[in-house]
Amino acid sequence: MIFKFFDKLSQDFSELLNDKKDCNVIIEVDKEENKKSFTAHSVVLRYRSSYFDKELENVTTNKNHVKTVIKPNISAQVFEIILKYIYGGIVNFVNMDTKIIYELMVNANELEFEELSVKLENYLIESKASWLRTHFSLIYRSIFDGNEFKGLKKFYNDIIAKHPNLIFESRDFTSLQEAALISILKRDDLKVEEIKIWDYVIKWGIAQNPTLPNNLEEWSKENFDALKITLQHCLPLIRYFHIPDEDIWEKVKPYKKILQKHLWNDLIQHLVFPNKPVKSLVLPARIISTLELHSRFILTPEFPLSTMINKEHVAELSSWIDRKSTIYSLANIPYEFQLILQGSKDGFHPKTFWNMCHGHAGTIVVVKISGTEEIVGGYNPLAWDNSRGYMSTNDSFIFSLKNGNNQNSILSRVTNQSQALDYSNDRNIYGPNFGSEFVMKSDFSDFSRDKGCCYNNDQFFPSFNTYKKPIRKTVGYFSIVDYEVFKVLKKQIPNSTIR
Repeated sequence: MIFKFFDKLSQDFSELLNDKKDCNVIIEVDKEENKKSFTAHSVVLRYRSSYFDKELENVTTNKNHVKTVIKPNISAQVFEIILKYIYGGIVNFVNMDTKIIYELMVNANELEFEELSVKLENYLIESKASWLRTHFSLIYRSIFDGNEFKGLKKFYNDIIAKHPNLIFESRDFTSLQEAALISILKRDDLKVEEIKIWDYVIKWGIAQNPTLPNNLEEWSKENFDALKITLQHCLPLIRYFHIPDEDIWEKVKPYKKILQKHLWNDLIQHLVFPNKPVKSLVLPARIISTLELHSRFILTPEFPLSTMINKEHVAELSSWIDRKSTIYSLANIPYEFQLILQGSKDGFHPKTFWNMCHGHAGTIVVVKISGTEEIVGGYNPLAWDNSRGYMSTNDSFIFSLKNGNNQNSILSRVTNQSQALDYSNDRNIYGPNFGSEFVMKSDFSDFSRDKGCCYNNDQFFPSFNTYKKPIRKTVGYFSIVDYEVFKVLKKQIPNSTIR
């Protein structure tokens, strides 16, 4: 029989962390004003971490026989948690912010604490899936620098398979790591037409070779060879024999020099004699969807990319747009919300709003107020136009949504339609302006930095208001945490014919 007393062992080693007598290692973490030093024992670090074992081997001791390790890319908060794990084998998640848990996972992996890193990865997937979806753009590109985080890679690629435009239509698609692109191309269930995949792959490959001529007719053999080398791991993953004949001629043929000669010959043979066997490997057709995929992600209950609104909010806003006396049921919402702009991702400069929203009609602006978690916003049925002034409409409204301590939503419809919207000509200061009663502005050209970013209408002088009633109990300016703009689209009826 074996008696194990791990709890007492953990407690004793945790107390050892606070014993400075025999500490012979100083670990400096974080940067500038957040920099902090921790003391530790080399024997504990070396036997608990293969990373520190190698690191300490390469660090010289000072005259006091102390070694110093510098890790500026780890925050003091995260490293303190790691140090407690090293000594006591305990990590307490209670009340820990999810972003800190994510950073802890990344740093644990860097310091080669595989047990901790894998445990945290599984915890995030199983318990914090909503947070992972919300922070898609932050995390996805950071997990493909090595062979780790296989669970997270699968988690995100499962999402991309259903919503491929999240990657392919993103503004920074061409900066995607090759490993990430390959992992996507391997999916049999990637819901996008094969010829579009070919177009995306060519676009990505050309972007990696910025010196290639813009005019394809000017390409030399060396140019085609450069693209072929860049795409050598991607090209074998394309399902060529499931691309329509006309697309082979129009889109694939111009780049036939990057294909293996026998593959191109087999494609020609397949066009002429479709039933004749070919020598090339024929990958199975992908399982694609016939639903229209918009240029940016559409809010759905399965994948709420928005950090502010949920499906209940979408149902309520949709009812207000249609002037319904009752709120649509969740199963009968007639609209989809297409994300156009997200401040935390796209930036908070007022010009960003006008650059990204110009020309879009039928949009919802939502803002999260700093310190209160209130969600306020406005609906504009007209197109945003950065060359106009006051705009007239009878269908715009401003609102406050039920959230946190706000038990009920507030709808305020326009009463003075001639001044419903003000498209200010100062794009460095003003963003969306609903009748000067719900306004986004910044004297610093950054909505998130300006404590006087936004303001709402005055409940004490209703006769001067453009909208019927105030959307907040507090009058005046407020600062924001984030804001989002959605294009409201009628839901498409799926085509029942599968090609």
